[in-house]
Amino acid sequence: MTRPETPRVLVVDDDDDIRFLITIALETTAGWEVVVATGGAEAVALAAERQPDAILLDLMMPGMDGLATTEALRAQPSTAQIPVILLTAKAAAGGEVPWEGAAISGALTKPFDPMTLAADVSALLGW
Repeated sequence: MTRPETPRVLVVDDDDDIRFLITIALETTAGWEVVVATGGAEAVALAAERQPDAILLDLMMPGMDGLATTEALRAQPSTAQIPVILLTAKAAAGGEVPWEGAAISGALTKPFDPMTLAADVSALLGW
């Protein structure tokens, strides 16, 4: 997949500090455009409206979690093909991967390195 000249990334996390850190990391270090959402329902609506090139999605959110949000995105034709990368602080015990089988492009573990976040996202997406 070819990376867009200026990728637009939808960042979805219920934590204000995480959203801020990701926004600063992607806008400052990589020059990417960042759109933010605080939860799953808002993310689904923004994805349909703004058509981001990728979505960074927190796995553990109140209400609609990351997996339910991914399912909702995949159910809409306008957002079904947008790559989703899960962000998770939940370490997998015994090799268990709670998102196995989900239609995602990969996962990044929190805490992440803000200085390499754009490169890490690019690597997962094949940009």
